[in-house]
Amino acid sequence: MKISIGGFSFFNMIREGKMDTFGYLESSKYRYHLDTVDLWNGTFEGVKDDIFSLPDEAYIQRLAEAIREKEMTIINIAVDGAHLWDADPDKRSRLYENAVAYLSIAEKLGARTIRIDAGDHSSAPGTEEQFEYVVNKFEALSRRAAELGLIVGPENHMGTSKDPKYLKKVAEAVNHPNFGILLHMGRWDTDEDIGDTLVAPWVYHTHFDGKTVGSPKGEQMVRALLDAGYDGYWGIEYNAPDNQYAEMEWAIASVKRLLSRLK
Repeated sequence: MKISIGGFSFFNMIREGKMDTFGYLESSKYRYHLDTVDLWNGTFEGVKDDIFSLPDEAYIQRLAEAIREKEMTIINIAVDGAHLWDADPDKRSRLYENAVAYLSIAEKLGARTIRIDAGDHSSAPGTEEQFEYVVNKFEALSRRAAELGLIVGPENHMGTSKDPKYLKKVAEAVNHPNFGILLHMGRWDTDEDIGDTLVAPWVYHTHFDGKTVGSPKGEQMVRALLDAGYDGYWGIEYNAPDNQYAEMEWAIASVKRLLSRLK
């Protein structure tokens, strides 16, 4: 089955100094027997303490070598510190520079897709200026992604992006084959019952969380994507409060069981 583990799933262990990106690769490959990588740049060396910092070239080379040695495929890189909209124009410019830089990093690592958020936590409700800026920048990023063999786009992660009608409007305006949406299933501030269905045509990757896995609505969410023709990977982003290795075993088994019933 097409399953991956989102790197944020081990955030508590990372914070405690018990996990890093390379440990995440080892766990995905040898503990959970997955050949997939669903990276989060918050685990990258030198990044987590400053949103504007970028991993150095030597680190990216080491990471690329580790992924090649394990014969793993990077399904997605979820990038923090590169969201497009911020009320501060100077910060906005620096964030966009990061977004462009991470596209090159994704290409060097051999990633298939990259999540660049549309806006920050405080960006809702959106303005027309914000919408036009986000569309313009995603158009430019999509053109660059096409040159690098990537798909780029936001997640329903924070701010205006947790409104499915807003994401749908952005997707329709960008209208590029290398643009898409990373769907964190069921995570909406509005229109929760129809949110997943509204954005389903543009979904390039998905994230289950602990509530989705254990919810009766999980089957409904998966079915909506399958009905829309989704054939991508089912990522699990579940940062359990403790006992994370065992909790992830439960989540993977639960997702496999759900997909087996529906496929």
